[in-house]
Amino acid sequence: MTAQNGVRAILLAGGEGRRMGRLGTGRLKPLIPFGSTSRLIDFSLANARRSGLGEVLLLSQYEERQLMDDLHSVWNQDPGFRVHFGPYDDAYRAVPPGRTPVELPARTWPSERGTADALLSKSRYVFGGQPSEVLILHADHVYGYDYRPMLREHRESGAALTVSYQRIERRFVHLFGMVAFDGAGRLTAFVEKPENPEGDLVFAAFCVFDARVLQRYLELLDGTDWQHDISRDVIPAMLAGGEHIRGHLVDGHWEDIGTVDRYHRAHLALLDPDPSLALSGLPRTILPHIGRRLVGEAAGISRSIVPDDLVNEGRIEHSVVFPGARIGRGALVRDSVLLPGARVPDGADVESAILLEDGFVQPVARQVTPL
Repeated sequence: MTAQNGVRAILLAGGEGRRMGRLGTGRLKPLIPFGSTSRLIDFSLANARRSGLGEVLLLSQYEERQLMDDLHSVWNQDPGFRVHFGPYDDAYRAVPPGRTPVELPARTWPSERGTADALLSKSRYVFGGQPSEVLILHADHVYGYDYRPMLREHRESGAALTVSYQRIERRFVHLFGMVAFDGAGRLTAFVEKPENPEGDLVFAAFCVFDARVLQRYLELLDGTDWQHDISRDVIPAMLAGGEHIRGHLVDGHWEDIGTVDRYHRAHLALLDPDPSLALSGLPRTILPHIGRRLVGEAAGISRSIVPDDLVNEGRIEHSVVFPGARIGRGALVRDSVLLPGARVPDGADVESAILLEDGFVQPVARQVTPL
């Protein structure tokens, strides 16, 4: 691998989606559909391409063959951008465009126990070619971002690590890594999922490491009683070691889709009068040839995102609908998300729910529809 302008971009994708209920059953969390247009993993990849990065190294743990096949088919057809699959990459490069390998090389490395383990076990792909920086991304965050200003600030500061952060409502801080900075912008505290948060700043989960410093701390932690995690181990160890760590404020929309309630809430936020993330800003990877539109008011539709192939014989209110959905005669869909190909039977009433492809209705906590 060759680093782009000295930057090695890494996408960590290990989630099984256990906290997503039936929505995460039988599918990889990174491939959960979002926004009527894409999957969760597509946001970080789209951001990397937007930032001028030509390649992203995938480090996956769970059902990696399924994930690699999908990403190769969706993302590796553009000659200007591709996902690199580490020890499996030669096998994917050897097949014609649009095809996937029949067989993959046998594993010659131990199973990773966490995301930081993946950085160690595949270190030749992470640190090979001597990149100056390692940009760490995750596969379950919804946001549109250009990483170039952050990379530029990191280099100019001479920091060992620059972490992204955002200010959120304090009641949600316990779900994230809480951060604090001094007056000079240096990190002074990092607490993963605090029980009693003392601030309202959280780690936005993407960050830039000095490559040599990251490698050194991974090697120091290896073999110790650690949790094999960037947030729980590597960053706290660097903070305790007195390393120069700075923050980079994330303006605009950023969402960690960790639970089904947050998934539902993030969809309804797309329908706000002035959404922080607009439909036009979403990646287009699910049936990109089918148009989507935000409809304010039309026959059978009120304030909803719908696809051009929608068949609607009922009424849709304040909902997000994926392509292939069908609404039966007299049915009502309100404050809900309908996944690709979902069918609503005649006369059904679906409210504050996620309707899966197989017809299963996954209810969520009811939210008040904005006026």
